[in-house]
Amino acid sequence: MAQHRKQRLGRLRHRRVHRKPVPAALRAAATLTLAGAASAAAFDGAALADPEPTLAEVEERVDTLHREAEEATEAFNAATEAARQAERDMDRLRDSAALRTEELNTARDALGSQASAEYRAAGLPAAVQLALSADPEVFLHRAGVAHRSGDRQARAALGIEERLRAVEQLRAEAAERSEALADAQDRARRHRAVVTDRLAEAEDLLATRTAREREALLREEGTGETTAASGERAGRPATAPNRRASAAVAFAWGQLGKPYGWGSAGPDAYDCSGLTQAAWRAAGVSLPRTSYSQVSAGTRVPRDELAPGDLVFYYSGISHVGIYVGNGQIVHASRPGTPVRLAPVDSMPFAAATRPG
Repeated sequence: MAQHRKQRLGRLRHRRVHRKPVPAALRAAATLTLAGAASAAAFDGAALADPEPTLAEVEERVDTLHREAEEATEAFNAATEAARQAERDMDRLRDSAALRTEELNTARDALGSQASAEYRAAGLPAAVQLALSADPEVFLHRAGVAHRSGDRQARAALGIEERLRAVEQLRAEAAERSEALADAQDRARRHRAVVTDRLAEAEDLLATRTAREREALLREEGTGETTAASGERAGRPATAPNRRASAAVAFAWGQLGKPYGWGSAGPDAYDCSGLTQAAWRAAGVSLPRTSYSQVSAGTRVPRDELAPGDLVFYYSGISHVGIYVGNGQIVHASRPGTPVRLAPVDSMPFAAATRPG
């Protein structure tokens, strides 16, 4: 194409040398006309002028999009877990506040019964009046005065004061956790939007390639096993160092071929940290939800001392994790379009390894 363009350019130059002179006015008008036509063509055909990306460029962009989606997935998992914890905290605080409120009302009822009897005999003491006040601010402001009186009703009133303060503290903590819940839910929504955006762009790019090209693009460096049957052909995992590690490896091995699902921790689909969390849960060990939390949940292990069951973390942001099964391989949930699979332990940039349990 380039050679053809050069030949055509040469012929045009040859014609320019041998043609008759053209008046200056006509040359100017022609120049303006051609310039306008060229500009219009450039605007009308801008989209057509962009060259189609090569297979290598598509692969690089898809890899980047999937990596960004996975980072956002781990952030989404963290925000979702924070929201769940905030909800659990709120439920606990509400239960405690209800119990303390019941104790407060019981104490007030008891003091009221005592005060009624004393009122019939000698009038209602000031300390009891303030303890039975419906306005907490009035009660708390005047409780010190009652305390200095030293009588029995004042001491009972101070007991109510303590209960009232406890209830108010629990309610304040519940309000804080409510704010934390709203913040976590907002962060989860924003991370979800990033994930769906990146995955949609990756799907659009993959849709421009043939089925064979798409399969090749989704295969990590052209190696690894992607189905349970393939895993069986690759052999069984190596012997783990202890019973718990063996259970975790066996569980992970049993998930080969299940689909990737961002934000999923099984049993039908997994993301990377969801798979490792589920594997070690099957072994009786509780791990945090995200890869960058799991890296702090065990004993650090050097790369050359890996044993089956160890967690292997990748990339500088600790955004991906797999479980080592021996023989230089990991089981991991890699990315959308690729099921849970075996892959070489060095198929991604190694960041760290830990040993749970």
